[in-house]
Amino acid sequence: MNLIKYVKDEIIVIKERDPAIKKTSEVFLYPSFHAILRHRLAHWFFVRNRYFIARYISQKAARRTGIEIHPGAVIGKGLFIDHGNGVIIGETTIIGDNVTIYQGVTLGGTGKEQGKRHPTIGDNVMISAGAKVLGSFTVGNDSKIGAGSVVLREVPSNSTVVGIPGRIVKRRNQKVHPQDRLDQTHLPDPIRHELCKLTLRLEALEKNEGPLSTIQLNEREKVKCKLCPDNPNLPEENGVPEDMMEENK
Repeated sequence: MNLIKYVKDEIIVIKERDPAIKKTSEVFLYPSFHAILRHRLAHWFFVRNRYFIARYISQKAARRTGIEIHPGAVIGKGLFIDHGNGVIIGETTIIGDNVTIYQGVTLGGTGKEQGKRHPTIGDNVMISAGAKVLGSFTVGNDSKIGAGSVVLREVPSNSTVVGIPGRIVKRRNQKVHPQDRLDQTHLPDPIRHELCKLTLRLEALEKNEGPLSTIQLNEREKVKCKLCPDNPNLPEENGVPEDMMEENK
């Protein structure tokens, strides 16, 4: 491992993704910096079957930083763990490039199965605070996991996942790099959106218009829900202007 190159790369990553940093020297105070550096060293020993020294390094790092990364985990370049306290990354986890993880995230397994039992995280993924990704499956490239979500199954690329258990919200196959904005709050609520559609049907019944056909429902949904921030089909990268949100109320 080229230590100097690692330090330079981490300085770039942290300055790009944390607006709180004021001086370059602050990078050396970040728990993420120390946790990942020590993981690289622990992983070097782990793949050479030096398991005790690998675990010793990882446990020392966990006590110092609050970030527990098993030395067997495979981590790509550009990982940033913001704040970091309470982050747990399991043994068979694979993390791609340019991934951002916030505090309280667990990349864990389920049960006592052997072999690959932890998730594979694609490139350019953002996992928000408190999210749990449990099991051996893939979270596709350019996806976003909402805060507090519990993800238990495969996530396609370019998707947003919210809720417990996590529900996949497809975003028109448009490639959006979550780390460009690091927005953890403007996420759709698919359950609320479905309730809104149910309300349209009830309103039609109360007005004695009879049950709505699928075509009629879709037409009314286009009018009422096209600007709703909970609409899963709303383009994510542009957001919703405040005046449009007021108009939709």
